Amino acid sequence: MRHKLIEKEPRTYAVIFETGEELAGGLKEFAEKEKLAGSSFHAIGAFSAVRLAWFDWETKGYMTSVDLQEQVELVSLVGDVALKEGKPTVHAHVCIARRDGTTRGGHLQSATVRPTCEVVLTESPEALRRQVDPESGLPLIRV
Repeated sequence: MRHKLIEKEPRTYAVIFETGEELAGGLKEFAEKEKLAGSSFHAIGAFSAVRLAWFDWETKGYMTSVDLQEQVELVSLVGDVALKEGKPTVHAHVCIARRDGTTRGGHLQSATVRPTCEVVLTESPEALRRQVDPESGLPLIRV
C-alpha cells in the first residue's frame, strides 16, 4: 500500500493498493497508522478474490453472501472510518462486476487486489463515534 497526502485541509489521501494486497485489513491498518477519528472514502479498482456479506436482522450477524475467487471489477466502494471504544473502525460497502457484467454487492469482508485499488479518503472535521445499538446489536455512528 502506498499513500500520499493530496490535500492538507481537510486531510485528503490517495491510498493505492497493489496486486496481492488485502483491502479490508489494509484500510484498517491505514486508519490506525494515521490516527483517523472520522473519515469517508470511495474507491475503484479490481480484485482477484472478494468476500461480501449482508446483515441478517434475525440472527443480528453478518452472513457471507458473495465469495468469489475470480477476477472482478470494483465498480464502487464507499465507506467511513469512526471510533469504536477509542480505536478507528472501517465500514465499507462494495459493488463488483463479474466478467458477464452481472453485479454483486454487500458489506466488505475481504478482497485481494489485482491489479490496483485506488482509494480517496477525506478526514472529517470532527471525530465520529460508534456505539452499540441495542435493537440491532451493531456499532452505529451516533451524532
